[in-house]
Amino acid sequence: MDMDFGLLLLRLFFGLAIASHGAQKLFGWFGGFGIEATGMAFAKLGYEPGQLFAVIAGLSEFVGGLLLALGLFTPLGAAMVMGVMLNAIYVDWEKGFYMATEKPMLFGFAALALAFTGPGRYSLDHGRKWEPQGIGWGFSALALAVIAALITLLIRQ
Repeated sequence: MDMDFGLLLLRLFFGLAIASHGAQKLFGWFGGFGIEATGMAFAKLGYEPGQLFAVIAGLSEFVGGLLLALGLFTPLGAAMVMGVMLNAIYVDWEKGFYMATEKPMLFGFAALALAFTGPGRYSLDHGRKWEPQGIGWGFSALALAVIAALITLLIRQ
């Protein structure tokens, strides 16, 4: 097996896992609560209007996860996932690493790693003139995620 096959396995498992979290929020699939209940939970966390922020988070996870799984527009998919995870880390920071922030940190760093490595040979991005890989794409994805998270947090305040 080679590195590209390892990236394919990582992208498929991680991307589909993230997409399933988005599907929980948006559609109530996989034991999720759906958009209405998720919106109420977001509102309790200070994200008003709750349903709008639930849709944004759900779409970011669902679409971002699918993009990562497919290896299509990989830096964009990574930025979408990282933006949501940065908000999750911020909201639960006081609860501590093992109680609340461990999972969003792991998800966020996995997305960041994929932004830097690129999706590999077994992807829909492979062979395109703009095939995303390398330090520039990684930092661009990180910058986009941080900007999106900061805007969301400013609106929340």
